[in-house]
Amino acid sequence: MVYTNFSFNEMVKIANSCDESYDGLFYYAVKTTGIFCRPSCKSRNPNKENITFFQTAEEAKGAGFRPCKRCQPDMIHFDPIMDIINDTKLYIQRHYTENLTMKQIAQKIGISPYYLGRIFKKHTSRTPRSYLEKIRVSKAVHLLKNTDLSTMDICFEVGFQSYSSFYHAFQKQLEYSPQQYRKIFNYDL
Repeated sequence: MVYTNFSFNEMVKIANSCDESYDGLFYYAVKTTGIFCRPSCKSRNPNKENITFFQTAEEAKGAGFRPCKRCQPDMIHFDPIMDIINDTKLYIQRHYTENLTMKQIAQKIGISPYYLGRIFKKHTSRTPRSYLEKIRVSKAVHLLKNTDLSTMDICFEVGFQSYSSFYHAFQKQLEYSPQQYRKIFNYDL
């Protein structure tokens, strides 16, 4: 049991409020799951009778609890927002050829589309949609340089659903149409 300036009931309230300002001051463990968390963890609030508190992550581990996979209380410099951003980027990179929607991406990451859009833009200065278009245009440039595929075939190969959206995204990013890019940079195979 942890000894702090907080009572048991205060620590339960703090853990239930997911307040990150208390991270590092104590950890809470859930007896029924065998997992321990930071006070800021967004997991479901456990029943009060199933909670115990620890001063350090090592104490919680020593008592037989394992770290939560969501809040990773055993990591020193854990930044859950950057984990979400990196997971989103990785998901987009792996699935760029699919007809991705913001709702699908957010569902795979495990947060709401609105929240994902807001934090992604704040930390990368672009939306997930514009990041997806950047990846697709980059792949299209590679195909324009290294294949003799038509621009229409390239459009669908890299995941665009229509030629007009491909054309506009390409022109917006590179200031050339796909055909102009191929001709100007002598990649007409």
